[in-house]
Amino acid sequence: MSRRCDFTGKGVQAGNNVSHANNRTRRRFLPNMQQTSMLSDVLGQSVQLRLSTSAIRTIEKRGGLDAYLLSTSDGTLGKSAVQLKRRIKRALENKAPTA
Repeated sequence: MSRRCDFTGKGVQAGNNVSHANNRTRRRFLPNMQQTSMLSDVLGQSVQLRLSTSAIRTIEKRGGLDAYLLSTSDGTLGKSAVQLKRRIKRALENKAPTA
């Protein structure tokens, strides 16, 4: 299980612990990853995702999972996020009435 958010690309960073005596030891800064289920209005089902908390906040700010994925370019999204975006687009095309 990778420690990288599939929506934002946020991952592990490296740095130093610095003591009072200015001794430096290497450390890792881990992203705050959460297992969450988000409701897709277009698909009509909830989707299990492993996201960073900042991604969850951004999704809520943009108006939900569908709005976030449709407004974000494919280049910034991860592989599974792009697949989910394609499923949503396909469902929207099938729901659209043909005149």
